[in-house]
Amino acid sequence: MSAPVDVVVIGGGQAGLAAGYHLRRLGLDFVILDAQHSPGGAWQHTWDSLHLFSPAAYSSLPGRLMPPQPGETYPEAAHVVSYLRDYEERYEFPVVRPVRVEAVHRDGEFLRVEGNLGTWRARAVISATGTWSRPFIPAVPGREDFQGRQLHTVEYRSPADFAGQRVVVVGGGNSGAQIAADLAYDTELTWATLREPRYLADDIDGRALFDHATARRRALDEGRTDTGGVASLGDIVAVPPVRAARDAGLLKAQPMFSRLTASGVEWADGMTAEADAVIWCTGFRPALAHLAPLGLRGPRGHIPTHDTQALGEPRLHLLGYGDWTGPASATLIGVGRPAREAARQIAELLR
Repeated sequence: MSAPVDVVVIGGGQAGLAAGYHLRRLGLDFVILDAQHSPGGAWQHTWDSLHLFSPAAYSSLPGRLMPPQPGETYPEAAHVVSYLRDYEERYEFPVVRPVRVEAVHRDGEFLRVEGNLGTWRARAVISATGTWSRPFIPAVPGREDFQGRQLHTVEYRSPADFAGQRVVVVGGGNSGAQIAADLAYDTELTWATLREPRYLADDIDGRALFDHATARRRALDEGRTDTGGVASLGDIVAVPPVRAARDAGLLKAQPMFSRLTASGVEWADGMTAEADAVIWCTGFRPALAHLAPLGLRGPRGHIPTHDTQALGEPRLHLLGYGDWTGPASATLIGVGRPAREAARQIAELLR
């Protein structure tokens, strides 16, 4: 068992690194436990064509601007990985990897963090494990009957893997639209969505979305009318590849099918489409299994929080899982503010 520290941060992706930055500034003793074998978090596992929604200058973690990527207005995922590696090295964060944290227990004045490589004790814990490791696939009838290939967003890499095939992409969010656009040129594409795709205005990018999410949080905190947040603007950011495929008439969504068959999909009216593969772009759930021993889970699998602090365990903060743990906290530009507040609250608690 390692010597006790002030804070254990679980997760070394963008949220964990932002937490490390603010913990360092406050002079706290901490360690970051990362399940990955190398820096970069989930960004090192995305599909080949993925780009950010925002220019580099508006996609930065606290303390260090992301440099622009030559020739790209919106940086590629590989550029983000390089930035996160540089960020981690620049600040010489105490990262231990690959550590798979299995459980967090109360242990008197400490929280005990148990992983495959050992046990750590901390006066506070920041959980920043994200959602990428918990892909969600809905329970659509016939899933077990389909004889083709089924995969989730996390497993998709390149349209070259599906050239000439009949592919069904499920999901009307950003991932669904981007992967459908990726496949629109070299496959027989069926794009199935629960509702008609809602594109944001072409000039809206991640910076505008962050500002809108922040304004909504401020309004709610002040008791004013809910502005509806980012969801009121639309579901899909029209990044250049999506815009190009849409404007070329290649992104035509179909209503969600009612079931899978052995050879494809079928709608409620009896219409069918043959398929060699189905790609589920249906979102994620927060990766919180390691916190189960604390008994904090609430509705929808979330742990109730005030900002990032768990209501049932004030020594625990959750960072980067989405708006319920801070406005836009699952984004590069948005995670800095809740990370700063989490570090500040921990410093006050430890005093």
